[in-house]
Amino acid sequence: MKVIDLRSDTVTQPTAPMREAMMAAEVGDDVYGEDPTVNLLQERGAELLGKEAALFFPSGTMANQTAIHSLTRRGDVVLASRDCHILKYEAGAASALSGLQIKTIGAEGIFDAADVRENMHPDEQHFAPTTVVAVENTHNMAGGRIFPADLLEEVVKVAREAGLGLHLDGARLFNAAVASGTDPARLAAPFDTVSICLSKGLGAPVGSLVGASFERTHQLRRIRKMFGGGMRQAGFLAAAGIHALEHHVERLAEDHANARFLAEGLERLGLAVRGTPETNMVIFEFEDTLALVRGTRARHLLINPTAPGRFRAVTHLDVSTSDLEEALERLGAVLEEIRS
Repeated sequence: MKVIDLRSDTVTQPTAPMREAMMAAEVGDDVYGEDPTVNLLQERGAELLGKEAALFFPSGTMANQTAIHSLTRRGDVVLASRDCHILKYEAGAASALSGLQIKTIGAEGIFDAADVRENMHPDEQHFAPTTVVAVENTHNMAGGRIFPADLLEEVVKVAREAGLGLHLDGARLFNAAVASGTDPARLAAPFDTVSICLSKGLGAPVGSLVGASFERTHQLRRIRKMFGGGMRQAGFLAAAGIHALEHHVERLAEDHANARFLAEGLERLGLAVRGTPETNMVIFEFEDTLALVRGTRARHLLINPTAPGRFRAVTHLDVSTSDLEEALERLGAVLEEIRS
């Protein structure tokens, strides 16, 4: 029985053309800045993000943490959305590596200008300085939610008036761009630093990029080295990233359509789906978490619970519409067993 893996879009396998591109890559020592394929990836990433430069990282966590480290000092406070990735899924790196405090605001992946204004610490000796606002777009734990453009405009205005830095955790920024019909450079424009992940919906096996100014990218390179991210012949990995940017961006629309198809199917099975999927994630609820996990895994269907009674299913390039039809059949059988 084929395994249908809906746990995350990080589980994708490199396509055959991507593997060919990797094997044919021209490489050099990237710590010396001499890997031509890495350099090309960084140039293309910067162009797509509308930034002066970009830097290649081995992981999204390192990309985010390097970026916010560059914008802060030890003891500073970063304002970010509730359940943000930089706090929940990055192993405490902000505090452990940079001495930062993440203060969460808003709900369901978004916040507004009032949230920022009300949660900035006063410039007074008893308080840690608030120095950065971090936005996650799309928001993982909110089910791939796109940060609304009107709210972002006001958030940016308040942050800039207060002299705060701005970081965009854009791990799935291209999902937001494709779903909203917006140029990714426009989504990235207000931010000092922008991370994008190549190994999620874009399907590369490894890697993220951070876009920024020339000056900040020079600083990011030093921090990346300090955090252990200096790589040597990394062009083999960068070639996969180039292929992903050239061939796997527009096809994200297929994942979004499949997420809507899956959501409709889950509702037909009597499951409570939290809203209409905006991108490639479906959040649904079922009270008996353990029974559903055991039943689906026994049928080679992988779906992660994100909280008691709540599940997240993620569509990606390795899951077709016919796979989702089969997934719904297997899930229906599990539910029938549990409910009988």
